[in-house]
Amino acid sequence: MRFKRAVSITTDEFSRVFQLLFYRLIASAVFFSLTFLILHLGLGFILESAEFNTLIDLIPEFFRKLALSLTAGDTAILTEFQGTFHAAFRDFVALLGAHMGGIVGSVVGVCCMYILQRFVTGLAQFTLAAAINDRMATFSHTRFSAAFFKNLGKAALYELVFVPVAFLYDLCSLLASWFLFFYLPSLFPTWGFLAVLLSVALTFAAVVALQALKLTLISAWMPAMIVGGKGVFAAFGESLRCGKDFLHRFANYLVACYLIVFVNVGFAICTFGSGVFFTFPLSFVFLIVMQLVNYYETAGKKYFLARDAIAGVENAQPQAAAAAPAPTEAPEPIETAPEAPEIPQTAAEIPETSQAAPQEAPQARESE
Repeated sequence: MRFKRAVSITTDEFSRVFQLLFYRLIASAVFFSLTFLILHLGLGFILESAEFNTLIDLIPEFFRKLALSLTAGDTAILTEFQGTFHAAFRDFVALLGAHMGGIVGSVVGVCCMYILQRFVTGLAQFTLAAAINDRMATFSHTRFSAAFFKNLGKAALYELVFVPVAFLYDLCSLLASWFLFFYLPSLFPTWGFLAVLLSVALTFAAVVALQALKLTLISAWMPAMIVGGKGVFAAFGESLRCGKDFLHRFANYLVACYLIVFVNVGFAICTFGSGVFFTFPLSFVFLIVMQLVNYYETAGKKYFLARDAIAGVENAQPQAAAAAPAPTEAPEPIETAPEAPEIPQTAAEIPETSQAAPQEAPQARESE
């Protein structure tokens, strides 16, 4: 249900995809130019060296060896490539050691550009989350520029903490995937093609599962700051305390990660790469909506699915009313017939008003 609602809201907010695309294209162009300038000034001699060119040539060689290993079913081909790669990498490290001064400055500059690029692009994602939250909470359309400057302080504080945490997690995930891919076939040397295929499949599954785990752990971080109004560390602690909702979130994000990979790769193949310009920012918008939907559902808050459709706690009211026993109705009281008035037996019991009435009649006739 959450996945379906996230898809519905993402479709309704499809215009946000173009806002994010325009923002990321400008930011990427600026930071790519600055990074290229830093590398050219500080590492120009390395880029022209034979050691670096040998290492770069091994990248397409890796895919050729992988295809050959899959075709022949021989894990020794990958083992041989691993030795070649390690030798080329050692030569490259020796070259770096001879020019350590300029390399350190260039590496620091590139790292700063990378962190700054993640920081700037993250501001756009926080802005979109705030704008989409306005739509879900009040069904109002907030301009991107207005949401950007309104939430700039929160977004900057969030990205200052999120970027290094995400970088360390991705680095650990990369190391784990490297171990699975290169060392798993050596554990089954007699399996041949099956060992290589198992290594590729498990490595891909591990990458997707680790990314889904990261998205699950941080799924309530940004919404807790936007919707709940909490600080960056308090929101992060709340996000880590998923509780009984953890498996539900993890399953949703696992399906979302596989779907994102399938859509992006499929569009890239069918459109010769041009479709990625739309599917890539669409993936970010969808993940932002999923974070907000999960937070609203977990907190039991109401939110707009459409102008005339609201989801939230009121959806559980009919079920609660149906489960509650119907109150027993009190028996209606039996109406009794009114008692007949008593008939006076003597003239003394007749009221004076009834006796005076006949006397007033003759006087009325005389006056006429």
